[in-house]
Amino acid sequence: MADRDPSLIIPASGAEAGAHPWWYGASIYQIYPRSFMDSNGDGIGDLPGITSKLDYVADLGVDAIWVSPFYTSPMLDFGYDVAEFRGVDPIFGTLEDFDALVARAHALGLKVIIDQVYSHCSMQHRWFAESRSSRDNPKADWFVWADPKPDGTPPNNWQSIFSGSAWQWDARRGQFYFHNFLPEQPDLNLHNPEVQDELLDVGRFWLDRGVDGFRVDAVLHFMHDPSLADNPPASDPDKMRARGHDFQDNIHNQGHPGIFKFLERVRGLTDEYGATFTVAEVGGTGARDFTKACAEGDKRLNSAYGFDFLYANKLTPELVCGALQDWPDTPGTGWPTWAFENHDAPRAVSRWDHGGHRDEFLRFKLALICALRGNIILYQGEELGLEQVDIPYELVQDPEALRNWPLTLSRDGARTPLPWTTQSEFGGFSESEPWLPVGETNLAQAIDRQSEDSTSLLNFAKQMINLRNAKPALRHGRIEDCTHQGDLLQLTREEGGQRMTWLFNFGTTEIAAGSTATLGEIVEAVNGATREKLPPFGALLLEG
Repeated sequence: MADRDPSLIIPASGAEAGAHPWWYGASIYQIYPRSFMDSNGDGIGDLPGITSKLDYVADLGVDAIWVSPFYTSPMLDFGYDVAEFRGVDPIFGTLEDFDALVARAHALGLKVIIDQVYSHCSMQHRWFAESRSSRDNPKADWFVWADPKPDGTPPNNWQSIFSGSAWQWDARRGQFYFHNFLPEQPDLNLHNPEVQDELLDVGRFWLDRGVDGFRVDAVLHFMHDPSLADNPPASDPDKMRARGHDFQDNIHNQGHPGIFKFLERVRGLTDEYGATFTVAEVGGTGARDFTKACAEGDKRLNSAYGFDFLYANKLTPELVCGALQDWPDTPGTGWPTWAFENHDAPRAVSRWDHGGHRDEFLRFKLALICALRGNIILYQGEELGLEQVDIPYELVQDPEALRNWPLTLSRDGARTPLPWTTQSEFGGFSESEPWLPVGETNLAQAIDRQSEDSTSLLNFAKQMINLRNAKPALRHGRIEDCTHQGDLLQLTREEGGQRMTWLFNFGTTEIAAGSTATLGEIVEAVNGATREKLPPFGALLLEG
């Protein structure tokens, strides 16, 4: 396709465009580099592979790409264990390859968002090597160190998210160091202003290379309680307990209020570069208030990444209205970002019951996310309807799954390579055997096959994204009404006098559309919906 003039496409909503920054209501496409496209035949995706396929992403109608970590790393947590924050791992390419990716994305009218991993790094990082060397070196306080108890046991009862104690003994220094994730991922001490300054310099490095925003990873884990008080037992009797971490209310190892001051510094940095975008990734149970606070007012991050849907066992009207009502259109309340899938969560079509109506559910799900107030993120392959691939234990790569097998579902099943062509052994992703299997079911959903089928989910995804872009009420508008009765959800959005109402049937049986369906002009009918009835997973969009 021809290059698009960015000034003409972001956002694509007419006169209302000037009232909002580019990211307000944006559609963002998440790219997991290892599994997007392999350009050199080693079975692992890379930056040149991404660049070669950006035309496909731009053709979806999205505003931006979010590229998951590609930094220098031993890959024990596949890039979230960073050994050099200013480098590209040779598996993925070079800094010059990254610059070429940014240039091509911008030529196509796509903004580029990258992860910033500030809570921890790899134990192979030079900072940690210096910090562990003694108790009085210049970086001695760049990580969280503590003496053992008199009996030699860890300083407190904190547990790692990936299982086991959150403390690891280091014989070189004669102390324990703290890690919320893998033992090979020591937590940085963000209570130290020097550490904050260095991380902000890292952010500046990438902004100077032309990136348009940051997904700020694991914000909840930026700072701990310096008193090192024990966490209390979990207060929720129904909480799933697959790991030691789940047996506690994690209130002292994370969520320190000083985090918000650091977020203000991050926002101050990005504001220097104009209309850049920052979104907090928080995660964790019971962190809803913290998540909202990350985007509160106009001095913290621009948005926060809601986890309401990512780990929900069931998709219901109550869930949708509850999530949206947590982000009211009131002064000081932040702007949400939503996702149904990502590299850490099982594919939604495999996680949520569709009662045998798989194809209808996939269309329903895409229509629903495009109806939400906030930014939306589509994870690569979501537009194709990719399913969770069952990865046998002997092929599992995910360190969390290996430590907790079989009580946690391997993240590998959502990280499998993107299938580009059906008539290829490895789906056109690589000439060699990929690092994870493509999956036979997903191979049948390949891009080449769906591109040629006007009725495919891929083409429906383009239709929904373009509809959202074309209607200010859907892209930017406030929520006038979100109500539900049984399986019926009614969601009304309004902007500048434009009023759009979605009716959704969350069930597997046909229901009456109701009196609202008789009002306004029909803009979209999903899965055979009419003014009289909504079939299983049917949806109707009305304007007026």
